[in-house]
Parts: sequence; C-alpha cells; structure tokens
Amino acid sequence: MSKPIVAIVGRPNVGKSTLFNKLAGTNISIVDDRPGVTRDRIYADVEWLKYNFTLIDTGGIEPDSSDIILSSMRTQAEIAIETADVIIFLADVRVGLVDADFKVADMLRRSKKPVILCVNKVDNSTKLENDVYEFYNLGLGDPIPISAAAGSGLGDFLDEVVKFFPETEEEEEENEIPKIAIIGKPNVGKSSIINKILGENRVIVSDIPGTTRDSIDLNVKYGENEYILIDTAGLRRKSKIKEDLERYSIIRTVAAIERADIVVIMIDATEGITEQDAKIAGIAHDRGKGAVIAVNKWDAVEKDDKSIYRFMDTVQTTLSYMTYAPIVFISAKTGQRINKLFESIDMVVQNQSLRVATGVLNDILYDAMAMNQPPSDKGKRLKIYFVTQVSIKPPCFVLFVNDKQLAHFSYIRYIENQIRDSFGFKGTPVKMLVRERKE
Repeated sequence: MSKPIVAIVGRPNVGKSTLFNKLAGTNISIVDDRPGVTRDRIYADVEWLKYNFTLIDTGGIEPDSSDIILSSMRTQAEIAIETADVIIFLADVRVGLVDADFKVADMLRRSKKPVILCVNKVDNSTKLENDVYEFYNLGLGDPIPISAAAGSGLGDFLDEVVKFFPETEEEEEENEIPKIAIIGKPNVGKSSIINKILGENRVIVSDIPGTTRDSIDLNVKYGENEYILIDTAGLRRKSKIKEDLERYSIIRTVAAIERADIVVIMIDATEGITEQDAKIAGIAHDRGKGAVIAVNKWDAVEKDDKSIYRFMDTVQTTLSYMTYAPIVFISAKTGQRINKLFESIDMVVQNQSLRVATGVLNDILYDAMAMNQPPSDKGKRLKIYFVTQVSIKPPCFVLFVNDKQLAHFSYIRYIENQIRDSFGFKGTPVKMLVRERKE
C-alpha cells in the first residue's frame, strides 16, 4: 500500500520550507527571506507515531500573479493539491490575514481534500493568541498555532494530519496481479510502449514532452500472465524551467513507484544514459522496488557487434548501485524485444518473492566466512552467529553479530554477493540488516 501524500501550500514566505525542513529532519529546501525562493516542489519521507507519509514542499501560491516564476509556482502547487491526500495550509501570524489567503483557501475548498490550517511564526502563544483567532475567518476550521523555526506546536498539528490516514494498512494479497510502473524522462517512449503492448491507442502519444499529465493504471494480459501497468508523467531536469508541468511531475512518479512492485526504467538509446535517468533509478532503488532497465529506440542507433556491450557497461557504471537490474534493448515503435521485456519482468516478480531456508542461508554464510575471514579492529573480531530471511519484496536478511561497529559495509556487501551468487535475486534489491546479540 502506498504512503499517504501530504502537501504544504500557502502564499510565498509564510515559512513552508522551514516547516518542511523541520519535519524532514534535514535542510532540503532553500530557506530565504525573499518571497519565491522555493521554486521546485521537493519531497521527503516523514514518520510520525506509527504513520509514514510523503511530504511535499511547494512554492508559494500567488493567485493572480502574472509573473512567470510565481505563475509556475502556482501551477506546481495546484498539482501538489491535486496529488495530495491531505493539505497543510500555512499562514503567517505576523503578516495577518490578507486577501491572497482567502483566494488560496477558496482553491483548497474546491479541491474537496482534507485541509489542516496552520498559523506559523507564533513564537509567543500568549502574546499572539488573539491574532491567531483572526484566521477563523477563512472558514477552514480551527487554526493551529505553530512555530516552524522553534518547532513548537508541531505535535498537535501532526496529530490532526494523521487523523485523515487509513487506520490500518490492508494486507496485500499474496497472489495479486503485479503492478509495473513505467518511469523515465519525458518523451522517452513510455506511452508508446504501453500502446504497443495494448495494441491500441488508449494512451495519448505525442512528440511533445510531458503529454501524459497524470499516472494511469491499465490492466494488461501478455501471454499467460496479467499485469497492471502504471504509466507516469516523465521526469525532467530541474534546469528546464519552461516546461513547468513536467518539471513538477516528480511527486506523481514517486507516488507511482510507491504503488508499484516493479519499475521499468526507460532510457533513450539515442541520448545515452543521463544524470536524470540516474536520479529516477535512484528513487526506485531507495524504495526497494524490483527493476528492469529498458533501453528504448534501439532501432534508431547505428550499431556494430560491440554496441550492446559498450552501452551495458555505461549503464552499469552510471547505475553502479543497480547492477542487479536486467537490461533489455527494445523499440516501442516496432515492438522489437517486447517479449524479452516481459520475460525479464516475470523473472523479477519471482525473485522478489523468493524465500531461502535459514539452514541453507547459514551454510552459505559459513562457507563465505571460511573463504574470507570477518574483519577485526583493535584485536576484536566480528562474529556473525547466523543469518535469516525476514521478508520479501524486497528480500530482507538479518545478520546477528557480536558488535555492529565491526560489521563494515564492505564485508556485509561481500555476504550479500555470496547470497546473490547462490540464488540470483536478479532484478531486485536485497536488504541486509545487522543486529547485535550477546553471546
């Protein structure tokens, strides 16, 4: 089940980025006193009590501005509102209630989404209490006074936010249809490949980057197996400001990845692998999703007998954290190797759900330690007592050791590679957790 999405919206310079950074626990957003510094929507994963959610920081909304940047910020905020499950409307107690606040409130009411009204910069609740009451005039319920900079009042307001989340996550069915998200930059051919699979133009295909404005779920049967394909709006480099709709589609892509079991990362063979491709792949890797890399437009590339190997080397160098992902060279235009793409997807579906018996795992562990002794520090050697698999999607293993400080990353990676050599796990990340246990 995907995480709820919470968007922070409001006029420029009310403290959205300060609040976002406080909740995210790190300075991700640029914080500046000049209105409109946060021009990109940025996201972070946040945990409160037993809940996990994705938080979106937006540029400020100026409802009637003709300024290009402020207009773009309004567009991104509208997309955030449309995508979010819960909206935090942030106002500024020092400035007080202004006409733009009423216009933003009206926009939020029309969204029919749950809205939490927060009044920021209430550094002295006794002194500013009466000023907070003014915000009842917005008609959005009780205003919650907070100070994002000082971190006061955040617990009460987060309690209100999580009230709108599902109380308990439904257990995923073991035999449910695998969900495949097609992700990549705009104009890489995501919609084209879905149309080729469907055999009919059910998704708009255009040469204009970013025609796909929202993610679409499609039930597909290919061969004997069923799939749900999630088509997403493509991701665009931040430097390309003009195409603002694509520029703000990252949250939709993140949301689609959250819902998917497996992602197909599409790369344009005519462009080669780019930094933006690496960022997209990184989002999927960080979330533990199975992955297949599809190099599209391979029919448009001049080739010799070593072209595939050179391209594969470049991809694996750039995506060094994702060498487990199979690479398929396809053409959405001609349908070339679409069958190979589905063979790879089927393989990843199986590997994601592969369980290995504890006894077999420990045989591999002891052989690995015999070949390459665990590291030591200041006369104390790492001891690994045993390993067991605790979950699937992605496969997750726990190593019980005498001292976590001795469990160096490189040695844990060595154990992971020994497990991969024995069981493959092609196409899926593998999580290795280290737990301390006294003898």
